Amino acid sequence: MTEPRRPIVEMPLRVRYHECDGQGIVFNAHYLAYVDMCAFEAEKILFGSHAEFLAHGTDVVVAEANLKYRAPARYDEELVVAQYLSHLGTTSLIFDFEIHRAGEPVLAANIRYVFIDPATLRPTAPPDAVRKVYAALLED
Repeated sequence: MTEPRRPIVEMPLRVRYHECDGQGIVFNAHYLAYVDMCAFEAEKILFGSHAEFLAHGTDVVVAEANLKYRAPARYDEELVVAQYLSHLGTTSLIFDFEIHRAGEPVLAANIRYVFIDPATLRPTAPPDAVRKVYAALLED
């Protein structure tokens, strides 16, 4: 039997009023913001801070995003955003994100990031120290 994978981070958040649309549910684009917030929380856990990650001489940009909406979220609901590393390539990595409300799936996202050289904004392989941090997540 396979053990369930462990998230890098589980970030709680409460839906704010201004994030909801005319139908009273979270406007679809805000889910990408939730995922982005979670990615920065994971970066803090893995590297200490965003600045410490950048100090390695690399950065990441979103190259592809796929979101699957499972259930609507509404104002003042408590959600949890979880992040998992699913792939580490030569110049990219793929994270899966899950958003839940009391255990009920609200959204599943798959985001591909590309490592870039901050000076040129061109794709590049991550430094060995950064690769090691991410590779360790896949060994669990």
